[in-house]
Amino acid sequence: MENGGEAKFPAFPYKPYSIQIDFMNALYHSLDKGGVSMLESPTGTGKTLSIICSALQWVLDQRQKDQSEKRVESDEKKGKNGEISSDDEPDWIKNFVVNKDNQVDEKKSKKNKHGFASEKYKKRMNKDSHRDLFSRNIDEESFPENKECKRSVKKNDVVDLDDNEFLLEEYESEEEGGIGSLNSKRKGNKFTVNSSSEEEEDEFEEEEEVKLKVYFCSRTHSQLSQFVKELRKTIFANEMNVVSLGSRKNFCINEEVLRLGNSTQINERCLELQKSKKKEISKMKNLGAEGKVRRTKASSGCPMLRKHKLQKQFRDEISHQGVLDIEDLVQLGRNIGTCPYYGSRSMITSADLVVLPYQSLLSKASREALGLNLKDSIVIIDEAHNLADSLISMYDAKITLSQLENIHSHIEKYFGRFRGLLGPGNRRYIQTLLVLTRAFLRVLLNDKDGNRLNTCPDAEKGVRENKTFDSSMAINDFLFSLNIDNINLIKLLQYIKESNIMHKVSGYGDKMTTMQKGSAVKENGESCDNGSILSGFQALANMLLSLTNNDGDGRIIISRKRLSSSGQGAYLKYVMLTGEKIFSEIVHEAHAVLLAGGTLQPIEETRERLFPWLPSDHLHFFSCSHIVPPESILPLAVSHGPSGRSFDFSYGSRSSSTMMEELGLLLRNLATVIPEGIVVFFSSFEYEGQVYDAWKTSGILERILKKKHIFREPRKNTEIEVILKKYKEAIDNPAPKSGAILLAVVGGKISEGINFSDGMGRCIVMVGLPYPSPSDIELLERVKHIESLGDTSSTEIPKLSISEEEYYGGDVQSGFSILRSCRRRGKEYYENLCMKAVNQSIGQFGM
Repeated sequence: MENGGEAKFPAFPYKPYSIQIDFMNALYHSLDKGGVSMLESPTGTGKTLSIICSALQWVLDQRQKDQSEKRVESDEKKGKNGEISSDDEPDWIKNFVVNKDNQVDEKKSKKNKHGFASEKYKKRMNKDSHRDLFSRNIDEESFPENKECKRSVKKNDVVDLDDNEFLLEEYESEEEGGIGSLNSKRKGNKFTVNSSSEEEEDEFEEEEEVKLKVYFCSRTHSQLSQFVKELRKTIFANEMNVVSLGSRKNFCINEEVLRLGNSTQINERCLELQKSKKKEISKMKNLGAEGKVRRTKASSGCPMLRKHKLQKQFRDEISHQGVLDIEDLVQLGRNIGTCPYYGSRSMITSADLVVLPYQSLLSKASREALGLNLKDSIVIIDEAHNLADSLISMYDAKITLSQLENIHSHIEKYFGRFRGLLGPGNRRYIQTLLVLTRAFLRVLLNDKDGNRLNTCPDAEKGVRENKTFDSSMAINDFLFSLNIDNINLIKLLQYIKESNIMHKVSGYGDKMTTMQKGSAVKENGESCDNGSILSGFQALANMLLSLTNNDGDGRIIISRKRLSSSGQGAYLKYVMLTGEKIFSEIVHEAHAVLLAGGTLQPIEETRERLFPWLPSDHLHFFSCSHIVPPESILPLAVSHGPSGRSFDFSYGSRSSSTMMEELGLLLRNLATVIPEGIVVFFSSFEYEGQVYDAWKTSGILERILKKKHIFREPRKNTEIEVILKKYKEAIDNPAPKSGAILLAVVGGKISEGINFSDGMGRCIVMVGLPYPSPSDIELLERVKHIESLGDTSSTEIPKLSISEEEYYGGDVQSGFSILRSCRRRGKEYYENLCMKAVNQSIGQFGM
């Protein structure tokens, strides 16, 4: 390739800066080499546009290269045919031969294409029994009924017509005796947990077109929308087939489902409507008029998926309108009256560029359910500064005490009702589930004899009486301590998938709850149910799946804290600690994986956590400086306030009234001399609220408001756009005040991926350093794990665990003692979390 940067990237809509040319060249050469690359470019340097123009230009160049090679091969074939033919032959005979050859090639091509799709379909059908044993919200269609199994009901046993639908089919595993067998093996993650919606097959799926694809993913939907806006500035918007993917919550246009609000409940209801469309109608015929009254809306399925021709119209409109972001797709779906979620999914196979969130790409189960084929493709992961933590958090699993109580109660009621009607296989597996839920409850209640396993109030009372600290354990230690190490979890998970027990038990429980109104309510009027029954069952399944991981892949957190005002009570949680195996699946499939971001360093930590098998000299790394020259930026460390008091924003001192008052006086002085916009970052929403209330009480807030408007970052992401719009309007129309102040939070929406240009960020104030709380037991587990990485042969790695079950008091000093014991990477990781957060926050400004 020649060195003329501007000639190589003609799609760049403006005259690029030299650092943009360098960035595009580095990305282009990384794609030539393949493998893993890390490209660092500060926010405000045109990173997104540079990625688009370089990566998609490489794709076009590759296609032109492939076409040229095919033409050469075609010319060689024609040359050979020409040697055999006679120049005396009429033109129509020559044309006939050429056309015939072209038709044969076309038929072969079609045959190969159909053959690929057919083979892919077979593979996907075969995978159904091995992948995605269950999704976080299970679709009943993903649990096919076993036609060979027949329901066994004794003549003397009478089942009510309404109860009959909840009776399980007879079940026998491949090898009877698997449950409880002593040869149980807990191997690596054989079964992957799907994202909360992706198990069902897409009935609109088309045959996959074999072509080079680019997958661009980022953390938030707003960042993906920003990418689409930048893409529209280039010629690639008209030359590439582009599809944007998102969650059901972002795409759903069914108002009845949207009113549920919670993502989990939206996913469950969506899947329930789909299965209802096919199954409930047939059930209604057998239930009579009374049954029809109880099944009105659910029986017809989702109204947005009734007409397939509207889905085709949706796809045609996308092809006609060009590149659309999530908001555009939702509006298009509303206009046509069809589901944009499934409409966008049906476009994946024909797309050249797929724009999607982290979860859809990084989760293997989500990739398979969506049909994403990463083979020889290009994967671009933007905002990759916290990729390792984001990746492993997708494989965490958590179940609360309330959920366990609810599940245990419902399984007991179901088993009591149908025990005499169930075959030996179902009875054995259900009893095993009861053993497990009882064991989990005992460990949360610290109740070895199970005396407190009665009702919800008793369970909470047990937690209140128990004042032991939080603790963490390895998987095997956890299983042995509960005496459940002899249970074959692999077979149990297979049973959960194939028997459809979750839907049967939860369905029966829903019916009983409806019939016995008020019987499952506490004395204070609160229900024992913590979310839907099905959500609790799914949490249990996810936890069981996590226990099949390798012993060193993660830790079990046992929290016996009492229920607080924030709703956080006792819980069990599996915390994944290693992302190496998860990320390797992406790297080994794709042609190239590019990690892009504004603050990727230190890169050694990322390499050791995600791809330690890759030698340092094989990792392609590029970093460029900012467009804004250093002399245009004035960084200041302010150690004293206007009254001469020293600033100390450490955890123990930051909440003093004098400290918060001194901060307010400083901000008032800044508001007097700095025009337009000032953004102030706090370490947490709680501290921001505490400071704001202190200013309000002392009168400082009123003094600041005389100079500038004040806006506060909301906790709800849906309200961000409104606040930012008001903030911008106050800056564009300052009279009678001199602009505005925006109070924001490190790690919040405003600090991630939102660009503040010109007057929106004339001054940035970082209040203290946002070190994560040392009282977070999950953070400490990650610190200890990272401390042990790298030089595994060293015998001087500090032993941070004090016993098989490590107890932790949850106070800051205990956390600091663990951090002080780290001598190597653990301490660096903790410090890097802080500095990356600072850089990410202030990096949104200065353009």
